[in-house]
Amino acid sequence: MRLAFSVMMLWGGIGALTALPAEAWALASDRYGVDMALHLGYHPSESADTASQEPDPVEALVGAEPLNPSVSITSPAGITLDLSALGISQTADPVSNPLSLDDDSIETLDFDVPIVRTPRVDRHVQFFTFQIRDRFEMWLGRLERHRGMVQSIFAEFNLPSDLVFLSLVESGFSTSAVSRSKAVGPWQFIKSTAKMYDLRVDNWIDERRDPVKSTLAAARYLRDLYHLFGSWPLAMAAYNAGEGKVGRALARTEGADYWDLTDTKLLKRETKEYVPRFLAAALIAKDPARFGLTIAPLAPMEYESVAIFRPLNLRTAAKAAGVSYEDLKVLNPELKKDLTPPDPVYHLRVPAGTKDTLLANLAKYKDWKRVHAIRYKVRRGDTLARLALRHRTTAESIMVVNALDKSYRPRPGDWLLIPKPAKTVAVPAPASSSQ
Repeated sequence: MRLAFSVMMLWGGIGALTALPAEAWALASDRYGVDMALHLGYHPSESADTASQEPDPVEALVGAEPLNPSVSITSPAGITLDLSALGISQTADPVSNPLSLDDDSIETLDFDVPIVRTPRVDRHVQFFTFQIRDRFEMWLGRLERHRGMVQSIFAEFNLPSDLVFLSLVESGFSTSAVSRSKAVGPWQFIKSTAKMYDLRVDNWIDERRDPVKSTLAAARYLRDLYHLFGSWPLAMAAYNAGEGKVGRALARTEGADYWDLTDTKLLKRETKEYVPRFLAAALIAKDPARFGLTIAPLAPMEYESVAIFRPLNLRTAAKAAGVSYEDLKVLNPELKKDLTPPDPVYHLRVPAGTKDTLLANLAKYKDWKRVHAIRYKVRRGDTLARLALRHRTTAESIMVVNALDKSYRPRPGDWLLIPKPAKTVAVPAPASSSQ
């Protein structure tokens, strides 16, 4: 009886929803997506799609020269874009909404990527400025700490400086961001793409978390995607979904642009919303005060590098440099442990003006002068027990010196520190007493 009643209620609910006008249905659908995003923790780029970003081979494009803005290019899909004509474009039927920018307001802003107004863009403007207002203000404040660095790197690759706002929809420029598809860092690289762009990811280091190194990789990737597709909306869509998926969608539609693809079922909803999210974030970030947002920008942290020739605990380094452990962690987000890796040399970042203090104090530490471990690269078949037996130590000692937890299992290619066995002193047997 209860089951029959539940089925009737469910059927009636579905009937009521299908009777909604198309606009109300779209709004209800979007609202569901918004609520789910808030429930899961809003990470705009977190999509199951992202896990399959395995790019097609484009060796001819990787490492190509920066784009010349005075020429036009044609992508393999047959799309031609005049780079010198990049500017502001507007839809013929702009959405009338007092919470978003009108056409005259847009013209007062200076963009170096094409800005298109659609209902989707306006909905994301509302989402950023109302539903997650406080969080978006925090993202903008965090971005200011790195904005100059990002725009400087993008300028070296001749990329539009406004692409800096892509990091807002990727992670809110959080170095600790991890998506459900295991994309990591401010630019949300999955492991395979990170390694293709020379980012180190192992049991000691994850350079996807480093603001500078990951931005260099993102600049190279975005440049290559633009060379491939000849359009920034398509390049950004490929950054989200993978160039293989976008390329196949273009092939099936015989050269449609990004906005045409959003009207098909060839792209998943996450990718269809990705460029509108970026455009909304860019509109707001260009002039936050226009939307009533108050930004508390984080000041850029000045630092210098210290060459470290043996593993060093971060707490020891912080004490020696006379700085807080937290500041040292912020400057070195790529470190997965409180220990520098067993590399022949590792460049540790310390707050500006503390390098000499660190080196002078480390020289006084007796333990710093001694080398108690050797570097070892894990081979196939190695286990902690086998390594301990081979090097005359204990598995527990290996775990302690490498700051490992109980769940760790050695993987080929990992670097480990193996404690040296303690030297034993031979004690002569007592002489037998002669009677």
